[in-house]
Amino acid sequence: MSIFEKIGVPIDYVVIGLAGGMVVLFLLVVVLFIKNAKLKKRYTAFMQGDKPESFEEVMKARFQDIDTIKEILVRHQAHFDELDEVFKASFQKMGIVRYDAFKEMGGTLSFALAVLNKEDSGFIINSMYSTREGCYLYAKEVIHGESFVVLSEEEQEALEKAKKSQDLIQ
Repeated sequence: MSIFEKIGVPIDYVVIGLAGGMVVLFLLVVVLFIKNAKLKKRYTAFMQGDKPESFEEVMKARFQDIDTIKEILVRHQAHFDELDEVFKASFQKMGIVRYDAFKEMGGTLSFALAVLNKEDSGFIINSMYSTREGCYLYAKEVIHGESFVVLSEEEQEALEKAKKSQDLIQ
């Protein structure tokens, strides 16, 4: 007497159930083989590409391109560093103050112009205009934001404006 007979299940049903399970498993295996074949085909196409060159050759070429780009960036960085040094010395900040130098004898045609570089070094030009006397022009050197020559009120104001002005080149 078999186990199935003891629990009251006819052996025919067991055989039919097992056969049905085998058919389902067989269909699943067939589906998996089909999916595997499609995946293998896609993988092969990916690795070979549309052109005869292989994926490995394409990757080598890309890495070579990256190395070339790195070299170019290093060269450009050196140029940028050189330009940065040049720009530090170039004049970038300005401040101007207009005033009447001879109180009601020339109008506000006189001016003090401060021109500075990144380190606040440069010069101040003071143009004093008079309708009777003409125009007088003075230049004073500025080093690190200070002049070693006494500055007039207008020149000092122009210097402060220049020091506070935003660098044209950051």
